Amino acid sequence: MNVRQCVGRLRRQRPTGWGMLLFPILLIVAITVVDVLAPDDIHLGPALAIAPAITLSFAGPWRTALVGALAVVSQVIIAAAHGGIATTNHLVQIPTIAMLSILVVFFSVVRERRNRQLAQVRSVAETAQEVVLWPLPTRLGPLRVASMYLAAEDEALMGGDLYAATRTEHGCTRVIIGDVRGKGMHAIGEAALLLGAFREAAHQHATLARLAGALECSVQRYLADFRSRDDAEERFTTVLLLEIPDDEPIIRITSCGHPPPLLLSPGKSVGHLDVNPAPPLGIGLGGIGGPPDVRAFEAGDTVLLYTDGVIEARDHDGVFYPFAERAAQWTNRSPEALLRQLRRDLLHHAGGRLGDDAAVVAICRPPSDAP
Repeated sequence: MNVRQCVGRLRRQRPTGWGMLLFPILLIVAITVVDVLAPDDIHLGPALAIAPAITLSFAGPWRTALVGALAVVSQVIIAAAHGGIATTNHLVQIPTIAMLSILVVFFSVVRERRNRQLAQVRSVAETAQEVVLWPLPTRLGPLRVASMYLAAEDEALMGGDLYAATRTEHGCTRVIIGDVRGKGMHAIGEAALLLGAFREAAHQHATLARLAGALECSVQRYLADFRSRDDAEERFTTVLLLEIPDDEPIIRITSCGHPPPLLLSPGKSVGHLDVNPAPPLGIGLGGIGGPPDVRAFEAGDTVLLYTDGVIEARDHDGVFYPFAERAAQWTNRSPEALLRQLRRDLLHHAGGRLGDDAAVVAICRPPSDAP
């Protein structure tokens, strides 16, 4: 389910507002009745301003204006019951409630305009995410795949973390996950460039070493064209490249400064796939041409690829998220169920808000007897 569908469902589940409008109306009626029946030295009319203020929290400008008008009419009724409208006290109270109601309606109009602008921004962000960060298919050859992305920025759908996967003509699956240093539009632009380069180069190079070299060239060209010299020296991207053949129980890994994958085996066996990392992309140190690390990837195993935002998430005491320990509890889950559990647990650990973007990709090689 994408973001637009979620927003639509929330809108359908949200009360229409007419039922909630009954509360401020009943409040106006109660204040009016009590003030009319009360002695002349008791003045409850100014409390009528509470009704439009409450309405602002859940209704639009027209309904807020309706409640404000009812409050003014009620103050007129109170004035008529206590000496007439021409008394000094009521000549002050009636315009005051009218002005307060107008101000509340004005703020409601401003809020509605900002909400429309925010909806447009969300729509653009959703479109950008669909164009740049394509959702991974649930099946890639014999593999089952799931992914999740948690953006740290408010109202953002993606940042500098990236992942992609593709099938090649040689009967294998190639996957990339990476983390661009920095935040904001520069990080998103760099992530988009790297994803586009991977989707093209993954089909043109026979080995992971050549693929990594091609990606390094793409990043260097981008930095040379769009960055100042000082800024380019500070920009880099950590990347993990994987190649999983269909007919061999192995996985080939090339790491460019990225955290190692986590291998989950049935029976709660969890361990990091230690690899020999090359330098990150973009810093120009070379050393990305070596052979990949080869590790076992048997039927029933699941490999977890992740970014720094996962393992560096802290709780209120500053304790890092125990990723491997928590993942060990769900080794027998499907990739989709595993990531749902990890998402809830990670957000609970971080208090509902992450300090950095977090991405996780789960890839499972199902047993041969699995449907």
